[in-house]
Amino acid sequence: MCGRYTLIVDRDDLEDRFDAAVRGSFRPRYNMAPGQELPVITGDEPDVVQYLEWGLVPSWADDDRDGLINARAETIDEKPSFRDAYERRRCLVPADGFYEWVETESGKQPYRVAFEDDRPFAMAGLWGRWEPETTQTGLDAFGGGVEDETDEGGALETFTIVTTEPNDLVADLHHRMAVVLPRDRERAWLTATDPRDLLEPYPADELRAYPVSTAVNDPSIDEPSLIEPIEIE
Repeated sequence: MCGRYTLIVDRDDLEDRFDAAVRGSFRPRYNMAPGQELPVITGDEPDVVQYLEWGLVPSWADDDRDGLINARAETIDEKPSFRDAYERRRCLVPADGFYEWVETESGKQPYRVAFEDDRPFAMAGLWGRWEPETTQTGLDAFGGGVEDETDEGGALETFTIVTTEPNDLVADLHHRMAVVLPRDRERAWLTATDPRDLLEPYPADELRAYPVSTAVNDPSIDEPSLIEPIEIE
């Protein structure tokens, strides 16, 4: 799975890399976690980096809790939670590394997976829009009364990261990995009718993995020290 990731570039580099303007503020992030509003590029607005909440809430869900942070590549065109988004609402999730955890005798050890030069890349994503149901209230409930939203928060836009089988590097850490898109095929993920050929593990020889501090386990900690390599026994 992909449960945490990083995006440590500055605003100008992000905009140059993806040829898209950042909407709103931006700062480097060292511990991006589910439930946070994070930068994505949608097929609807490919020239804009906007913020959606990580954890896809299907449009038909009863409420906005328990968003789905990952979608299996093998079944995204079949599962009701992802099928419609795969057909019509794909997105790029900018990153420059992601974390995986390995079971050890002393507990789970986090590792960061990234390119040697920490260059940014795009993970394949899906996004959706969830809106709370409305109910009719008051004496006119049987004939065009007042609409009352069940959730005062209104519409919610969310995303999920697509995962696939791991390459040889990530296989030593976890049984799944995020779909890292080849740079020259990123726009194809947004526009192709059926881009399933892109949902393959990224070549292992182009990536590195190294152990980092267990401080990354706490999503409230977001600082440069999290991506520094550590020595483990």
